[in-house]
Amino acid sequence: MKHPRDYCNKEVIIIGLAKSGVASAKLFHNFGAIVKVNDKKERDLCPEAEELEAMGISVVCGFHSTNLIHPGVSLVVKNPGIPYSTSPVQKALDLGIEIVSEVEVAFQISHTPIIGITGSNGKTTVTTWIGKLLEKVGMSPVIAGNIGVPLCEVAQQLTARNTLVVELSSFQLKGTVNFRPKVALLLNITPTHLDYHGSVEDYVSSKAKLFDNQTSEDIAVINWDDSACQSLIPHIKAKVIPFSVKEELNTGVYLKETNDRSCVIFRDHNGKEEQIVLVDDLCMPAKIYIENTLAVTAVGKAAGIKSEIIAQVLCDLDAVEHRIEFVSEQNGISFYNDSKATNPAATIKALHSFDAPIVLIAGGLERNMEYFELIPHLKNKVKAVIAIGETKNKIEHIAQEAAIRNIVLIENEPVAADTMTKAVQFATDLTEVGDIILLSPACASWDMFATFEERGQIFKQAVLGLYK
Repeated sequence: MKHPRDYCNKEVIIIGLAKSGVASAKLFHNFGAIVKVNDKKERDLCPEAEELEAMGISVVCGFHSTNLIHPGVSLVVKNPGIPYSTSPVQKALDLGIEIVSEVEVAFQISHTPIIGITGSNGKTTVTTWIGKLLEKVGMSPVIAGNIGVPLCEVAQQLTARNTLVVELSSFQLKGTVNFRPKVALLLNITPTHLDYHGSVEDYVSSKAKLFDNQTSEDIAVINWDDSACQSLIPHIKAKVIPFSVKEELNTGVYLKETNDRSCVIFRDHNGKEEQIVLVDDLCMPAKIYIENTLAVTAVGKAAGIKSEIIAQVLCDLDAVEHRIEFVSEQNGISFYNDSKATNPAATIKALHSFDAPIVLIAGGLERNMEYFELIPHLKNKVKAVIAIGETKNKIEHIAQEAAIRNIVLIENEPVAADTMTKAVQFATDLTEVGDIILLSPACASWDMFATFEERGQIFKQAVLGLYK
């Protein structure tokens, strides 16, 4: 797409309100475009509409108008979560009208260095940690994107002092054209959101768009241990810095045993090896998320940050809320909130973060998955499973296949919080001193909760409520 100023007096359609739609609509309106916004939700569910209409922006709610998309439309900006199969999006595709996400729009007006982070799991944790690292050295990071702050909103306020740190979903990246981060980080690829993408190939290619416009002047940070990530390296034009938990690399960030102690090492393109930090000295979240720790180290080196500063930050990090977040220890039982685990791969990572026996609370939105990949990881790690949500019967089945003897299915209460409270109570009944109760659903939250954040908050409330 072109710069938003080039759409002055031209028709731009915004499909989907929410934060990104509102920010995009305001931006194009300010540049003089003829902006029309459409959201399928009913008007009473679109509180943002009134503000936009007061600015002179046309808003239609409740349905997709058949004449919304026509040959005179210059650009469509689509909310990332809206499928490409939606009728106005399909019509735009048929007419050859360019369709972009808000990320592409923001890139066109941003003049600051961008660090882009994507992956199936760990994006928010790593984005947050990179922000802390850049803040430590005075790079004035601004964190936005999939983490909750629309890029269009912040891009207009940035100065030359800022660095934009962007968490990016596959939905957002699929709608990019010219987007080019100075540093691009791909954490991992686990096939997910296939109901949206339609195929694994489309999901992977959407993630890979992070690197499409990079040049030899840019840097790509890649998970060497992930075969899908590694397979992209030959197609990347940027300088690659890989990271690995499993191998010592010729170049990149990896773990190495030194005097019987594991150490984070960086080796530059000339083969010079540099010790960053001992794993034993890391804070607890950094130890649990060791892959993420290596990724943050690689981005830090890509940004030219001194190793001692990287080490200081890594030794002083906090857990990100809803990501293997310690909640409480009561009567010798530890409770952890991993509500962000919305797919099996994330739950597998959580399970392997603990040595103590686990009582797992899992289940959620039905997305036509079978969860068989969880079975070997449940064995010898999980002593009991509490199954909730639409997928509770599938969770029960895979727990049985893993030979777990204690399995409890929680029927939905009229109030979702009561269902979670019941799950926590049953979990507590199955524990002994030294055990862990872990909420790590392996499923999205939308069957019972508005967001994974709400699910995590209600879990924490249920835990703390038991011991009042």
